[in-house]
Amino acid sequence: MAVQVRIPTMFRRYTDGEATLQVEPGTIADVIDQIERRHPGIRQQLLTEQGELHRFVNIYVNDEDARYLDRLDTKVTDGDTVALLPSVAGGGPS
Repeated sequence: MAVQVRIPTMFRRYTDGEATLQVEPGTIADVIDQIERRHPGIRQQLLTEQGELHRFVNIYVNDEDARYLDRLDTKVTDGDTVALLPSVAGGGPS
């Protein structure tokens, strides 16, 4: 069994349209590395030049925000689901 990574619509242009990817267990950093090897260019959408998560990207592991776990060092194991979610801001007129 692998780790399932859910790719939102706005990032699918970097994954050749794939909505889900299967990767090997490890850490969130390992997951990003695996995706980058298959789909070059997605890393810069997720990480800053300093290697930190962009503030407008949220990564969830089994519905828990990785920012409140161990961030990029958060462990993922067989059967886990990782969701890459862009932050959405704004609202309607008042």
